[in-house]
Amino acid sequence: MTRVVVVGSGIAGLVTAIHASDEHEVVLVTKDVLGQSNTRYAQGGIAGVMFDDDSVESHVQDTLTAGAGLCDEEAVRVLCSEGPDRIRELIAYGVGFDRAGSAPDAAFAKGLEAAHSYPRVLHSGGDATGAAIEAALVHRVRETSVAIHEHTFLVDLLVEAGAVRGVLLRADGEEFVVRADAVVLATGGAGQLYPHTTNPLVATGDGAAAALRAGAALEDVEFVQFHPTALTSAGSFLVSEAVRGEGAVLRDASGERFMQRVHPDAELAPRDVVARGIAAAMAAQGGLPVVLDATMLGAERLATRFPGIDAAVRASGIDWSLEPVPVAPAAHYWMGGVRTDLHARTSLPWLYAVGEVARTGVHGANRLASNSLLEGAVFGARAAAAIGVDLQVGPSTSSGTGKGPVIELQDPVIELVEMHRSGPSTSSGTGNGPVIELVEMHPSTSSGTGTDGPSTGPGTGGGSGTRADGFSRAALHELLWRDAGLIRTGDGLAAAAGILDGWAAEQTAPPTTDEESEDQNLLLLARAIVAAALQRTESRGAHARSDFPLTDPIQAVSTTVVTTGAAARTIATPSLVGAAVHVPSGEMLASC
Repeated sequence: MTRVVVVGSGIAGLVTAIHASDEHEVVLVTKDVLGQSNTRYAQGGIAGVMFDDDSVESHVQDTLTAGAGLCDEEAVRVLCSEGPDRIRELIAYGVGFDRAGSAPDAAFAKGLEAAHSYPRVLHSGGDATGAAIEAALVHRVRETSVAIHEHTFLVDLLVEAGAVRGVLLRADGEEFVVRADAVVLATGGAGQLYPHTTNPLVATGDGAAAALRAGAALEDVEFVQFHPTALTSAGSFLVSEAVRGEGAVLRDASGERFMQRVHPDAELAPRDVVARGIAAAMAAQGGLPVVLDATMLGAERLATRFPGIDAAVRASGIDWSLEPVPVAPAAHYWMGGVRTDLHARTSLPWLYAVGEVARTGVHGANRLASNSLLEGAVFGARAAAAIGVDLQVGPSTSSGTGKGPVIELQDPVIELVEMHRSGPSTSSGTGNGPVIELVEMHPSTSSGTGTDGPSTGPGTGGGSGTRADGFSRAALHELLWRDAGLIRTGDGLAAAAGILDGWAAEQTAPPTTDEESEDQNLLLLARAIVAAALQRTESRGAHARSDFPLTDPIQAVSTTVVTTGAAARTIATPSLVGAAVHVPSGEMLASC
């Protein structure tokens, strides 16, 4: 029987594993416990056309509008048209979406979120939608033949003759290989690049970084969505924009609503608009947070509709039925990722990507609220179907949708060299238009010296020159929050690129622990994001450049692709060369 390895256990990975288990031997790998993923923490709900007075076309247009011109319309139509069937499948698995009445057959309760023209968002348990979906899928996957391996870290992809043939894993400090006929990355995003994030600690970009090292193309990586409303009194706990959908408003330090001056939709404008509106208000009042006023909803409504948020807010010492809560933007979602086609195929044969780790084209420059869970379900099912087809007819790779510059990262450090490429897009994911190749240079030319400037607020791109001290995750957080955060500048990005290059040059020893591997992955993805953000000389969606505040019509049809140019590299470690491979835990893996 053919073997499929799925890495990650959020909605995308679990749906893929469940569907693939019908025809294949499936190994599901997760670096924490099963069910620990971004899906579990999703409050907002899942968007889908489930009401007679809604339409797929309306959902498509809302998604395209939010995406600020960079969505792949064909991918969006797949998402919106197949979404309802995937939601019905979740219901069959046991997800109990909230109803408008007490009767079992009552209509689903409608939820409105920012940038939706119709209240098409379904919730479960008020603000516990992700947890409900995760629990149902975990229960379902345990009923299948899927072999589940928890606390198992993806170190790298095994690449032979330019194709992915398995994974290099680490469990209990020991590295081992699992060979596979197909590998599916469902590892989520990289929210831990930033100090203020709504993402769990596991979101360190492991799958995207492994794909990049193996030679897969990444696309649209400069687009990082910052959620407008994270609690400042309780870490960065997310306050769903469904709260604003119910009528809550944002106020500045003087108590005035300010979003009405920013956008006609005020608090329900697209997320990037609201986040930047909050950042501007914070800057005008000396960096103090703004407040979210939900007092008009009353204690009973808040506790019933948002039980999880209500508990978190009250645990922080605030009765939000009587007083507003302080909020500020926090890193939330990565629109970019591993480039895929409509069937989750990447630019490397036998490698597939689904969920936040993938760049399917449905989100463009800014994700529409509550489309992420839907994307995981739709493209997880599509990935499983594609694997079945490809195993019969031979591998197929993504030609991608890139129409702009290509950035090639080569260790140890990088220098920007502009080139030109012509000809059609190929399966290597290089695309048309100018190519930006990042080539090796001597480490001493970019390690730099200098001093740090003060932080200028949440991602205001102040720039800081280069750093004399070495790499740490805390230093990476500080750097990206300041120079590659919510608002960016060319000077800040260039300075950050130099610092990141210097840190990369210092990384000479291979990582031996999960934490070291996570740091390596975050550093690689930081370099990719900064390089792409420096290349995009406009403001579009979640990418805001204060030195280029307007959109550029020429760049409206341009995506940025990042590669390492290492598509033929074979990943190996000394422990795997000329030695037997010991595979711990599990009969299924013993035949690897």
